[in-house]
Amino acid sequence: MAQINLSEGPITKNMLRFAFPMICGNMLQQLYNVVDTLIVGKYLGTGALAAVGSSYTLMTFLTSILLGMCMGSGAMFSIRYGEKNRRKLQEDLYVSFFLIATLTAVINGIVFLFIDPIMRLLSVPADPYALMREYLWVIFFGIAATFLYNYFAAVLRALGNSLVPLIFLGISAVINIVLDLYFIISLNRGVAGAAFATILAQWFSGIGIALYSMVKCPFMRIEKQHRHFTREAFQEITSASFLTCMQQSVMNLGILMVQGLVNSFGTIVMAAFAAAVKIDAFAYMPLQDFGNAFSTFIAQNYGAKKQDRIQKGIRFALCFIVLFSFVVSTLVVIFSRQLLLLFIKPEETEVLTVGMSYLRTVSIFYFGIGALFMLYGLYRAIGRPGMSLVLTVISLGTRVALAYLLSPIPAIGVSGIWWAIPIGWFLADATGIIYYVRIRKLS
Repeated sequence: MAQINLSEGPITKNMLRFAFPMICGNMLQQLYNVVDTLIVGKYLGTGALAAVGSSYTLMTFLTSILLGMCMGSGAMFSIRYGEKNRRKLQEDLYVSFFLIATLTAVINGIVFLFIDPIMRLLSVPADPYALMREYLWVIFFGIAATFLYNYFAAVLRALGNSLVPLIFLGISAVINIVLDLYFIISLNRGVAGAAFATILAQWFSGIGIALYSMVKCPFMRIEKQHRHFTREAFQEITSASFLTCMQQSVMNLGILMVQGLVNSFGTIVMAAFAAAVKIDAFAYMPLQDFGNAFSTFIAQNYGAKKQDRIQKGIRFALCFIVLFSFVVSTLVVIFSRQLLLLFIKPEETEVLTVGMSYLRTVSIFYFGIGALFMLYGLYRAIGRPGMSLVLTVISLGTRVALAYLLSPIPAIGVSGIWWAIPIGWFLADATGIIYYVRIRKLS
């Protein structure tokens, strides 16, 4: 197993070696939705693009609940690994799996039962309503697969193995692309075809990584003495996972509320936002993944009580984020039109104009979201996930409040939604930095 011990050896080299597969893996995960959007936009038109784009925002919110639980549990796994406490690690694995699996079943049942009220809450216009419902009804069958992949990926990454999750995701991304082309172009299955392609690829990666983990990692075959819910293990997992889950959920709930506001501006703005958000997410996704890798680094060293390595890791991470953000921001500003043309036909000039407005406003400030991802990872790793939640509330609360306040003003309009995003990032960054300086002085 390609495992890296982040509590030993050169900091820069090991952190980058660990982060690189995570960055590649999450970019491949984004490829699921990017490929849907690209093919749907080119072959099925603006209405279908708006439907799939809005569905993506809803699915991101739903899966963020499970992702948050897996991330929170993963931080605890990393600490146990750093402590070299195998017994506690196995107890945590057992409790967390059944806890998150139960939550997955509950979420899946709710979304199937309340699909129409959820869509009405999102202010979905009449034109793309039927298409969006058709897409969602199929895509909801992939929620359990998302849980399987993210849970076992979190376990492997907590132990320093970020390569295997990348391999399974890479294969499933290829499957997704091939099936997208087959279902949409060859079989003419429309948006349902795009959804079928995605869930089949998701089930491959979820089942595949689960089987690999059970076969190749003997300690994951939980022994009989660990197959029970100890009060201590339950409290540890719920404490670590619930607040991270809340953080992820609040973050994506805010995005979902913004999506509802965007929907109220009509199909053109919906389509532009759907395409621009895909580019946006692809551009700064490496920063989010680096933040998660940084969190594992901090957690392992926190468990091993190596404070000096933690401080050196923070300095390196900050330098990386500033440099990477500068390069990516420059590229997105310069090539915003060309990037949007990957999803939008050249003759759809109104959609292009709105999309370029979004990208050229938000992309300049990517270092703000990069710093925020770093702060999320830091507080999650040192056992203060509540602070990550506070920063998320500040960031998303500001974003939602300003978007709803500014966008109705005729002179500002939809641009108010765009400007609310970086303002929220920087307010949260300032809060996180001030809090870190304070706890450092007290320690």
